Amino acid sequence: MDKQKVIHMLDPMEHTSPFDINMAIDAGFDKVIPHSNVKLEQINSLVQDAIFSRGPSGVKNTSIFIGGRDINLAMDMLEASKKAMVPPFEVSMLVDPSGAFTTAAALVACVEKELKEKHNKELKNSNAVIFGGTGPVGIATGVIVSLAGAKTTIVSHMSIENAQSIASQYNKLCNSSMEGTYGCSDADKAYLLAYADIVFCVAKAGVEVLADRVLGDAKSLKVAGDVNAVPPLGIRGMKVNDFGAPLKNATNSDGAVGIGALAIGDIKYNLQQALLHMMVETDEPVYLDFRDAFTKARELVCKK
Repeated sequence: MDKQKVIHMLDPMEHTSPFDINMAIDAGFDKVIPHSNVKLEQINSLVQDAIFSRGPSGVKNTSIFIGGRDINLAMDMLEASKKAMVPPFEVSMLVDPSGAFTTAAALVACVEKELKEKHNKELKNSNAVIFGGTGPVGIATGVIVSLAGAKTTIVSHMSIENAQSIASQYNKLCNSSMEGTYGCSDADKAYLLAYADIVFCVAKAGVEVLADRVLGDAKSLKVAGDVNAVPPLGIRGMKVNDFGAPLKNATNSDGAVGIGALAIGDIKYNLQQALLHMMVETDEPVYLDFRDAFTKARELVCKK
């Protein structure tokens, strides 16, 4: 008899995300087992318990999901998990802390599509600014855009030291080349926006980041993406269902368009499902992180 499809969800937080649990069930796993308060030093024993308990045929039907909110810790857990594997006892893994990898991948893929179609421009050599850039989604967005060749600036509303520290940390971890800066006042934001080609707004929900007076100072803005679906939205004039709609508030940028949270969220949902399906269906172990998420997101966006 075929063994059931089982996914172990390893989470350093007190609770495993109900969103991720539901997504795993809907992706076709028969059993979804959450493990909370998981510490890095426990990864080796947990993974080896999972791989040695089901036999070589059973590991094909076993997967591991790593969640939490800390990208650095999640990537460390992935590396520790890889080291714990003993071929042929290997299982597939997906890392998506706080949904940051799938959300960021969907956001960047949507912006890239509109950048190409509306402005005949690539991410490479574009000027990208990420407001809310020091949170999990902001960091993941910055890394993906930077690795795609954009000149990337992550913006903190706390301090320039915070932004620079985070940029440096993840540049070392991911081989990216982000810069960090501070932007709290409208004057700060207008300065950052003046020559930005693309803008990503991934700040706290329900906070307007870019008002009309700021958007009016953008001189070369081409595409803006906002993941905030809670009023007020992060970018004034944006609608949650926009996908390439004119951003009329950017009065000095010819042809600027916007992408709203629900349009991005649709890609994010389908993306996470697709990555989970890859683990359900594969005969060989796969290890999926932000790079794989972006590759798959590009495929999904092309079909829209």
